[in-house]
Amino acid sequence: MATVPAEVQGPSDGELLEEVRDGSSAAYAQLYERHVAAAYNMARQVAKSPAEADDLVSEAFAKVLDTLRDGRGPNTAFRAYLLTALRHTAYDRTRRERKVQLADDVAEVSGADVSVPFTDTAVAGLERTLAAQAFARLPERWQTVLWHVEVEGQTPAQVAPLLGLTPNGVSALAYRAREGLRQAYLQVHLGQLDDAESGVEQCRAAVDRLGAWTRGGLSKRETTQVEAHLDGCHRCRALAAELADVNGALRVIIAPLVLGGSVTGYLALASSGGTAAGAAVAATGRWCGGRRR
Repeated sequence: MATVPAEVQGPSDGELLEEVRDGSSAAYAQLYERHVAAAYNMARQVAKSPAEADDLVSEAFAKVLDTLRDGRGPNTAFRAYLLTALRHTAYDRTRRERKVQLADDVAEVSGADVSVPFTDTAVAGLERTLAAQAFARLPERWQTVLWHVEVEGQTPAQVAPLLGLTPNGVSALAYRAREGLRQAYLQVHLGQLDDAESGVEQCRAAVDRLGAWTRGGLSKRETTQVEAHLDGCHRCRALAAELADVNGALRVIIAPLVLGGSVTGYLALASSGGTAAGAAVAATGRWCGGRRR
């Protein structure tokens, strides 16, 4: 019988999510324990007071629980899904408060359209970038490991329990995910090439080899061919430069899609260990049956 490695403590997030969908409140309590500090890091960036941060965290966890019990939601990427839910909850509150304030002033109401949805300018247009499109194409498990390792800067040992792997297993998964992201990035770029454009076939041939070229995996002859094309093609040369550090773009491109305008503050707290958030968590009590106790 297979044994669980000693480094892995308890079930993975994916296993807990399956149990939650089957009706387990205890499994959701474990997810709460694992991710509540991150939720408070996020809430502190968008809330006007500690009391509102408490409300946002509680409401976000409740919404995600309802989603899971309805058979929807994430399969492994619980952290990113929860933070997105919390951000949307905060924005919904902003919209409601704005409507109330406008309703108190008849003159303002007459000239304002309160039905216009809240727009997070920090992420406007980011969904259309190559990196964002490539990330969206990845399997959720790869997205999960890249989020925790590349965006939040956690160590493989910290991520291991979330994925049900050893630290070495996390490192191997992260390597595969990075390679998968590079390949997805190339495929997105290929899909945007105009077949009618001059020299596009040469670009396609070079782009097909860029992934291996970046890793030094081409033969000497193929390397010479690719580099000769790059010397004369500014578009593919720019792509090669981006591809060399596509993972570095995750914090710049992917993090704001989840964190919105609070990205800088959240990542700063995450990098410092979120000690302030830990104190806030201790004051909130434990999650019990889908609500705080």
